[in-house]
Amino acid sequence: MSDVELVEPSPPGRAAGMHRRLYDWVIGWAQTRHGAAALFLLAAAESSFFPIPPDVLLIALVLGAPRRWARLALICTVGSVVGGVIGYGIGAGLMDTLGAAIIRTYKAEEYYNKICGLYAEYDCWLLLAAAFTPIPYKVFTIASGALSMNLLSFALVSLAGRGARFLLVAALLWKFGPPLRTFIERYFNLLTLALLAAIVAGFAVVTWMS
Repeated sequence: MSDVELVEPSPPGRAAGMHRRLYDWVIGWAQTRHGAAALFLLAAAESSFFPIPPDVLLIALVLGAPRRWARLALICTVGSVVGGVIGYGIGAGLMDTLGAAIIRTYKAEEYYNKICGLYAEYDCWLLLAAAFTPIPYKVFTIASGALSMNLLSFALVSLAGRGARFLLVAALLWKFGPPLRTFIERYFNLLTLALLAAIVAGFAVVTWMS
């Protein structure tokens, strides 16, 4: 359920080991009293450059403190939106240097070019899809700044998409507990894509009927 798949430095064996160490390091914060602060910082970093999504720490923290699920989801959402604005700033002011370097690190040049080609017509919808689904959000935040998307629209769409994603994960874990963790981790990508498809279909039906 992560954006980690885009990170492909060679050799593959070393990359897999690095991802595992990063994942374990992230999860380790759930065992400390700084878990909530780490969640905020992780969410902010992931929206602009970091490979491990905040969902993994959010899941661990909610399972450890189920009654705090809404607060933790809010912390994760705000951190992600703040990080998204940072990514936007990178695209707006540092695209030729830092922005391009981040895109290259994730081997996402072709992906970035495709986004740019679709942005003129579908900017808010593309951003919403990236904010809610496993589509690498950081590439979109940088592209949004580079293509001069309205900053207020960017922030509001990011808030809606990221908020819906993290609240959904936290609420399901609060309601159904640890047995749901394995299911979410295994099928998170399919679940979010299916829900997004249902939302799009709903909008299509409303538009057709109006």
